[in-house]
Amino acid sequence: MARLDGEGRIWYPRDKEGDLDLTKRPQLKRYLEETKGGVMGTIWTDISPVNSQARERVGYPTQKPIALLERILKASTDPGQTVLDPFCGCGTTIEAAERLGRHWIGMDVTHHAIDVIEGRLVERCPAADFSVKGRPEDLDAAHDLARRDPYEFQWWANWLLGVQNYLEFKKGADRGIDGIIYFRNGPWGVGKTIVSVKSGQNIGPDMIAALAGTVEREEAQLGVFVCLAKPTSRMKTDAAAGGMTKTAQGRFQKIQIATIADLLDGRGPPLPKPIETDAFKHPLRPVRPKAAVEPDAQLSLQLPIPGTRKGAKGVEQHLSGRILARMTG
Repeated sequence: MARLDGEGRIWYPRDKEGDLDLTKRPQLKRYLEETKGGVMGTIWTDISPVNSQARERVGYPTQKPIALLERILKASTDPGQTVLDPFCGCGTTIEAAERLGRHWIGMDVTHHAIDVIEGRLVERCPAADFSVKGRPEDLDAAHDLARRDPYEFQWWANWLLGVQNYLEFKKGADRGIDGIIYFRNGPWGVGKTIVSVKSGQNIGPDMIAALAGTVEREEAQLGVFVCLAKPTSRMKTDAAAGGMTKTAQGRFQKIQIATIADLLDGRGPPLPKPIETDAFKHPLRPVRPKAAVEPDAQLSLQLPIPGTRKGAKGVEQHLSGRILARMTG
């Protein structure tokens, strides 16, 4: 800074009287010809962080600007080469690599990050050809995920059911709510279905009663109990005893049970048609059930994405998934 000051390259702010304004920071003088090509310095000040109003923002706390990753990839790779990001988070590196014509492999440990990146690619790079590896596709894989990480199992089960709002991102007490599905409820505004997920083998009627209590406490219309184990006949009887709920889309059983086996086979519980939303583009937040307004946008994240391109070799499964993806020419 002393050298720059000696070269007259530091601009010092002054107040109306011409005195130095110590409430404002000095700034570096940069001239137009210096910004046109040439070697980049070690401090980059021409790329702004992702602010709260940025169009590229997806809500990830450590999201980097796409321009930053594009500059790094242009400087370090050529078109057709492969970029690996083993902690790809919300997928900025993946999107940059796709846009610049690079092959790419992205990995992340959480299911929600994968879902976010998948939605991001579909929205911003519709021609991208990729696949996701690591998500359970059968009952054995679901049991394996539940054994290794019950919290990732919970998020994966929510995704499988079609939950729009994942409420619990940290380990700990969940107050009986693992997710929410919103639906249009006519003159009653926006309705909601409370989702409770259990990965253990020891399930019983008390869990159905707890879900019914949560539905009442949250003033929700419906509740779905998602379980990996087979529910007992008493659980089914108690769920049916909850009666029916009238909505603008018809009458539905108030408390329902959905097994992972049924969901994997595409046999989900009968529910009102959910509000169409993309958790990547317009995630939902909880709203009062009788509110006349739509839920506003901006939900947080949570997944990984393995995108193996055509002909790519398989990869080791990791928890709920990774995004290993690769471009095809």
